[in-house]
Parts: sequence; structure tokens; C-alpha cells
Amino acid sequence: MNIQLIRNATLWLEYGGETILVDPMFSEAGANPPIINTENDRRNPLVPLPVPLEKLLNPSLVIVTHTHLDHWDVSAMEKLSKQIPLVCQPNDYASMTDKGFQCVNPVDKELQHNNLTLYRTDGRHGTGDIGRAMGPVSGFVLQAPGEPTLYLAGDTIYCEEVEAALDTYKPEFTVVNAGGARFVTGDPITMTAADIAQVCLHSSNTHVIAVHLEAINHCLETRADLRSQLQKEDLTNRVSIPLDGEWL
Repeated sequence: MNIQLIRNATLWLEYGGETILVDPMFSEAGANPPIINTENDRRNPLVPLPVPLEKLLNPSLVIVTHTHLDHWDVSAMEKLSKQIPLVCQPNDYASMTDKGFQCVNPVDKELQHNNLTLYRTDGRHGTGDIGRAMGPVSGFVLQAPGEPTLYLAGDTIYCEEVEAALDTYKPEFTVVNAGGARFVTGDPITMTAADIAQVCLHSSNTHVIAVHLEAINHCLETRADLRSQLQKEDLTNRVSIPLDGEWL
């Protein structure tokens, strides 16, 4: 398994004989307005792609955890081939086929793709009214012969659904969307440093990879913030915090 963080939640995976693009956001830096009801007006994405776009256009599979624009933007919809195999949550099937994609695979529970087995997991994209307004989100667990089990948690806070995925699949590696994204009011809608510590404490067998940092204006916790908190918790050896473009 090789994982490259592209930017935000966009990943390039080499896994089980597949090249997998996760949550593609291709927009140029500053192309999109700030997320509304947040405490700053910085335009998104905050940073450019760290690799030439051409390197991201021919994966063997695309996984979209949900269709918020920082995970599946207009630029990705326009530039990716309409014949490319796509994996998504059932709620997003219609919107993807409406955009002309012809090989969309909604996953209710489980999907087999060549040597790869994918399991869809649930999450909570926030709490209370905000969490409900953010709509359904999913994570995906990947398994393949000769590969470690990989859990892509998606846009979720730490919750019972995350605990259930950790307990059920016992992943060796867990990718979490960090940054503590939030609005002016309400609780965070992605994992904070405290949430990530909870993942480590709940599942001693998993190594966490924290992404979704420093790319969208409402993600307020930085890599330095996360690293500082992990040092206080003595968890730095349990969590990788890759830079944009970095391979693990």
C-alpha cells in the first residue's frame, strides 16, 4: 500500500493492484468562495494542487465519500472521464449519473471490485441541527489480499459509528479528516485533535493518518495545532500528519 495526500481529503492510493483517487477536488487555489457562516473570508481552496492535474486523471477507481464541493468539485466532474468506475454512497448515485458518469457503483454495505473489497461505514458530519443539515456521509474500509486493512473514515466527528467501524474491521491504518471544521456557531463537523486522540485510545492496533488540514477556510485546526496536542497526549508515534503531495 502507498498513500499520497494530494490536498484536503483528496488521496491517491496504490492498493490491491488498483490506483484509487479519493474525494477529488481539482479547483485552482482561490477559485471558490469561502464556506458561508465561518469566521474568515479566505477563498477556497487555500492552497494549490501539489502535483500536475494530469497525474490525477487516470485512476482505475474513484471513491467519493460524499458530494460536498471540497470532496467532489465541479472541476473534478468536468475533467474526469465519464467512463471511469466510481464508488459512492447510495444517496449520491442519482447526482453522479445526472452528471453523465456511466459506471457509478453505490455501496449499501459491501462491493467487490476486482481483487478489492470495499465496505461502507457510517459517520456523523457534526452534531444536532448542523449535523442533520450536512446530510449523510460515509466512510469506506478497503481490503485486498496481501494488503493491510485501510479505513477511510470520511467527514465525521468521533462517534459510535466510528467506534463500530474500528471494532468491526480492526484496520491497521485509519485515515481521518481532521481540521476541526466548523461554522460560527455549533460544534465541529470534522475531527478535532481530541477526536483523533480518541481514535488512538479506542483502537490500539491502528495507525492514524490525519488529512483535511489547511486547505479549506473553515478548517481551523492546523497541522501544528494537531501535532502539539498529540505531543501532550504522547501519541505522536501513532499519528502521521502528511504534507500536501507527501507519500506514505
